[in-house]
Amino acid sequence: MSPPSNAPSEMAFFSLLARLGSLSGAAREQGVSTAAASKRLAQMESRLGVRLVSRTTRRLHLTAEGETYLRHARRILAEIDAMEQLVADMQSTPQGLLRVNATLGFGRSHIAPLVPAFVRRYPQIQLQLQLSVQPPPLADDGFDVCIRFGEPPDARVIARRLAPNRRLLCAAPAYLARRGTPARPADLQQHDCIDIRQGDDAHGVWRFAGARKHESVRLRNHLATNDGEIAVNWALAGLGLVMRAEWDVARYLRSGRLVQVLQDWQTPPADIHAVYPQRHAATTRVRAFVDFVAEHFSAFTPNF
Repeated sequence: MSPPSNAPSEMAFFSLLARLGSLSGAAREQGVSTAAASKRLAQMESRLGVRLVSRTTRRLHLTAEGETYLRHARRILAEIDAMEQLVADMQSTPQGLLRVNATLGFGRSHIAPLVPAFVRRYPQIQLQLQLSVQPPPLADDGFDVCIRFGEPPDARVIARRLAPNRRLLCAAPAYLARRGTPARPADLQQHDCIDIRQGDDAHGVWRFAGARKHESVRLRNHLATNDGEIAVNWALAGLGLVMRAEWDVARYLRSGRLVQVLQDWQTPPADIHAVYPQRHAATTRVRAFVDFVAEHFSAFTPNF
């Protein structure tokens, strides 16, 4: 096996290929043709003397050798990135590529609007914002900072609390006038409930904490979606009750288009955190972004 001419570049290419799952996707990301990406993969396999992926009509699947290569490549790339960032951070000005992930609705409504002011303050940072329904796994090397709701996912990462956040149960006035207002969690079994199927939460079950007891309610729902904005729009249309973060429904509660119910019962917390790997804790671009978002959120609360 001959030594690679540009090992970090090959490792970065293969890590991208594994994350996207297709040669065409990796080619688009790198600005080359699919044929060029296919040729590069073939050259890697020829040099190593093993098959790294198995090809199907729709996706590429890593072989056992490919999984081993990917695991070590990600570790080495992370160490290279940390080394380069350590050198770059000797300068006082945050700079370089910053990859941010956030959920669809919250990212669109509350993170994306902050980007113009952030890049004006830090013009040497190249920010990439990706919105997704599900938060990426902790092993994903495609992001530097993730904005998440609820409890921090793992002790292996740093989670900075950006803002408090509650899940609120609410419905349109027209729905409550037609079906009545539930007085206790058990009443929800007689109501139409809109289920949001996101993250690791148990689907079809809402949990409440009262002054003296906890209750779990299995929903009688005929509507479900993995998009919180769609669920809120269905509730606005009078199709049922929805449980959603106060940051997403505060404006409708202020205007009266939605009404909060079961206010004396607590629901699981959904505090907003910035989550990032330990190795990024010292990078000035990550610190700058997290501090900027925290500063904004401290000055704004979704009161209603």
